[in-house]
Amino acid sequence: MKLNHILSGVAFLALCLTSCSDQMNYKEFKIDDEEWVKRDFDKVGKITTHIYRDLDYDHGQTYGGAMLASATDEAVYSHQGGSIESYFNGAWSPVTPNSSTWTTCLDAISYCNLYLDRFTGLEFPEHKLEKDYNDQMLKYDNYQWEVRFMRAYFHFLLLRQYGDVPLLTAYMDADEANDQPRVESDKVFEFIDNECEAIKDSIIANYSGAYNSIENETGRVNNLGILALRARAALYHASPLFTKGKSDAEKKELWRLAALRNKECIDACKSRGMGLAKTYESLFAVNNWQGAEALKEIIFARRVADDRAMETRNFPIGMNGAGGGNCPTENLVSAYETKNGLPIDQDPAYDPQNPYVNRDSRLAATVARNGEKWPVNLGRNALEIWYGGANSRSVPYGTPTGYYLKKYVNGDQVISGNKATTSKHTWVLFRLGQVYLDYAEALLNYSGSGYSTPDEFTMSAAEAINLVRERAGQPKLPAGLNFEDFTKRYENERFVELAFEGHRMYDVRRWMKAPQYFEHIKVMEVTKNDDGTITYQTVTDPAYITKRAWPGDKAYLWPLPQAEVLKSGNLTQNEGWER
Repeated sequence: MKLNHILSGVAFLALCLTSCSDQMNYKEFKIDDEEWVKRDFDKVGKITTHIYRDLDYDHGQTYGGAMLASATDEAVYSHQGGSIESYFNGAWSPVTPNSSTWTTCLDAISYCNLYLDRFTGLEFPEHKLEKDYNDQMLKYDNYQWEVRFMRAYFHFLLLRQYGDVPLLTAYMDADEANDQPRVESDKVFEFIDNECEAIKDSIIANYSGAYNSIENETGRVNNLGILALRARAALYHASPLFTKGKSDAEKKELWRLAALRNKECIDACKSRGMGLAKTYESLFAVNNWQGAEALKEIIFARRVADDRAMETRNFPIGMNGAGGGNCPTENLVSAYETKNGLPIDQDPAYDPQNPYVNRDSRLAATVARNGEKWPVNLGRNALEIWYGGANSRSVPYGTPTGYYLKKYVNGDQVISGNKATTSKHTWVLFRLGQVYLDYAEALLNYSGSGYSTPDEFTMSAAEAINLVRERAGQPKLPAGLNFEDFTKRYENERFVELAFEGHRMYDVRRWMKAPQYFEHIKVMEVTKNDDGTITYQTVTDPAYITKRAWPGDKAYLWPLPQAEVLKSGNLTQNEGWER
């Protein structure tokens, strides 16, 4: 367990911090000793700010531009041969563990425990005569609830990747921390649930106007974020990956609790006046952190400093400075229904040679296709994805799938030249539409039907899903689907609604359905004929993309980094990853 940047005795290391909020300004600072820090509100607050810096997001910063989506059936990274491919090309191992989550989360948890053990209960006597003292104390008193949330949150990130993990609730030095054993996942899930229950009524519910004389910091978590974490952790706890060996009755009870936790979050959001944003696009727009429509739905998000990295990595090849990037697959594109609410292979009106007409509106918001003007500064009237075109796979790093990514990418960004721009980017961690889908999954598996509403609940799984579909302009799910068919429609809905939001990598694993979804990649081959017409053809596993091979059941959980196992006397490796 490698613990960097932790207090040793009374000495702090310098912390280089970046912004996640327009009003949370993370600056480099140097601290002399613990007592010096404890004298000042701002210095204590910067400890919590540093912890926020470790909230997860995925702009391709970890895998050389590739997002985790490109290790799933969502995307193929156009720069083939990179580290993201080790998830499916046989190179994944404890020596190349494919993730910094272990060290990042343990580092963050250590900061949380340090704060809770040493920096609560302060009174800042030197500031008592200042006019904003009471507001500063209100802000300071809230830090402990924020930090407890984040400690639970980072334990959840560890759980979803590694299963059994150390449960760390007190600050330790590096030797003590390295010696902690893994704790069975049930107990860690229980800890998360109990923590959320303990702090949900104490943390500030709404930061707008919470402090009279000092600036609000809108990027911080509130009570709805705590309920959302509790609900998501409960959904994972009930999922097949984490219930192996349990009785049917135990599994059913976990699904029930997951449905109740998600209902609690939904009810709290509705009572706050929240609802689904009118448009899907607004949730991922450059101004979603302050847009009224997006904020109706976004529960908690990770703010990233102004940059253009997402655009540089994902704008179409053929533009100056563009990388091609994480190119959506035909697997994903085919999952978008027609406007009639039918899968494309079941709708007689679907024309495979005019494949993007009358489709679910979320497709156009997520994927850029041949013939579309994307982005604004493309430099020509339309994307030329047909083979031989300026943006096609015939150009180095051009799309290997026939598509480019739009979601989370700012189409107005200028990425090169002396007029290059930057913009804010916000990674959505929890949103109401996702909670509706989580609720639907839990209730479906608890009740055994997509249409029943047990006594403790107020809407069926179908009703929850239909709320999300209605926003996209899609018809309601058909009535009378059996459990298996309803599950397929639910999984497809989740694939479409949550595309490129960081869920697919973990959803398919917790369902334990990776061979079904991850082994074969479909692409769209676009051909421009001599007469100028365009032909579309779906191809599965073409030779020009790296073939996907599922490593087996061991890959449902990540291997612990071998270096961490070797330095510990108590850590054990996940099954199947032993060397």
